[in-house]
Amino acid sequence: MTPDELSAAIRACLAAAISDGELPLTPDALPRVIHVERPRQREHGDWSTNVAMQLAKTAGVAPRALAEALASRLRRIPGVAEVAVAGPGFLNISLQAAAAGELARSIVQAGPSYGRTDQLAGLRINLEFVSANPTGPIHIGGTRWAAVGDSLARVLGAVGAQVTREYYFNDHGAQVDRFARSLLARARGEEPPEDGYGGQYISEVADAVVAGAAIDVLSLPEDEAQELFRSRGVALMFEEIKSSLHEFGVDFDVYFHEDDLHESGAVDAAVAELKASGHLYLADGAWWLRSTDYGDDKDRVVIKSDGQPAYIAGDLAYFKDKRARGFDLCIYLLGADHHGYIARLKAAAAAFGDDPDTVEVLIGQLVNLVKDGQPLRMSKRAGTVVTMEDLVSAVGIDAARYALVRSSADSTLDIDLDLLTKATNDNPVFYVQYAHARTVNVGRNAADLGVARDDGFDPSLLDHASEAVLLGVLGGYSRVVGQAAELREPHRIARYLEELAGAYHKWYDQRHVTPVGDEPVGDVHRTRLWLNDATRTVLANGLGLLGVGAPERM
Repeated sequence: MTPDELSAAIRACLAAAISDGELPLTPDALPRVIHVERPRQREHGDWSTNVAMQLAKTAGVAPRALAEALASRLRRIPGVAEVAVAGPGFLNISLQAAAAGELARSIVQAGPSYGRTDQLAGLRINLEFVSANPTGPIHIGGTRWAAVGDSLARVLGAVGAQVTREYYFNDHGAQVDRFARSLLARARGEEPPEDGYGGQYISEVADAVVAGAAIDVLSLPEDEAQELFRSRGVALMFEEIKSSLHEFGVDFDVYFHEDDLHESGAVDAAVAELKASGHLYLADGAWWLRSTDYGDDKDRVVIKSDGQPAYIAGDLAYFKDKRARGFDLCIYLLGADHHGYIARLKAAAAAFGDDPDTVEVLIGQLVNLVKDGQPLRMSKRAGTVVTMEDLVSAVGIDAARYALVRSSADSTLDIDLDLLTKATNDNPVFYVQYAHARTVNVGRNAADLGVARDDGFDPSLLDHASEAVLLGVLGGYSRVVGQAAELREPHRIARYLEELAGAYHKWYDQRHVTPVGDEPVGDVHRTRLWLNDATRTVLANGLGLLGVGAPERM
């Protein structure tokens, strides 16, 4: 019996109690899905639900009394061994070994689709992340947003959402002008301006612009030379960023250019609309958004007193463009210094007449790299920051992605480079990947010794305590994926996989899939092979949601 089947059985019992007049509720009062989860203590059963406490107030019945009535019905369900009422009304449910063991076959048969649901079916989500300025390599913070954003997109897709990964290409404004001046200075053999960009990469890009030009760019007038270095330099830098992301396993569906919003007139149109609706007002020669009306700590300048648009003007037009493209929800994954954007983006939505909840802003915190017990301060190539390529070259793509996504994005993260290169159980990515490789190796050995799944499956033989624990963890996968999607927390997948790996390693130490000595092949071996392969399926599915490989040998 899978958790979903148990959930449906509980709901059916509640519906029957309503139909028989035992529960003073209407069928509409029942939740669409009854949540079940594993009890914290194994001796409390296989699964637990608090549905009696959820419904008691509406029904006007004491939670424990409702739980007792529900328990009597659940005990009659085939496969349920015992139902105990605990505390104020928790239901702890123990399954018969055969009913619990059926989960192994269900997982293997479902394969890559196991854990996928229609929880967010029909929801169109625009997920914008990374969006690093095209003025240098992706720094370690941007690398974290790449890993978290891509994993979040995978998780949201696993629960039915239609997700568009989008990169907002900041190719308009002062930072790009400073970048162009820095390139031109380097090409002339000069130091970059004081407010410009340094690092070896500036010289590399400047040399590439000179080498790729059909004319002597250094003989051009100042304005023409700067514009050429601007356009070619930005294009070269952006291609490098896209290449780095691709190698990191992150590709985007849309690369949206900020400059297009200004050149197309979209910014002017958005500003004009807000002026007409009264959401912009004129003060001190500038036009201000009434963002305090929507919870912002201060109103924001949209058009400065010199007539030039402030950065938020592009944000306004960009949000309007996203909604025009049909997205129901716009999620922005931004860096630690962008807390102020939460209120202003929600204010932008409200000013255009939208529900502010069509905007979600997730703030990611900083990342610190540690090697030999000391912080790693800067990149040799970038000169001022640690980059994506620094991390990947130190530990590899899988370890880098896993390390960046296994902790909540809203907490500062310290990454120990020495730990991530160790092939030991102290290294979390090795621990999980090794569990997967072990399941594959068990399958190979089983095949060599004539143990085949199709020859027999008797779930009642999965009666060892380690098997009950492993089945319980496996059964929680769908719930964890759903929570990760609902809370926008892909790190829950990583922590779950570590729990699953631990349960599998303990089971492996206590149960044998292949015969020992002269022992003949029997159904117990075939059935354990189903459980082994179910674990392999869930490990592979979970690692896939993190964009991390599931190696077959280590």
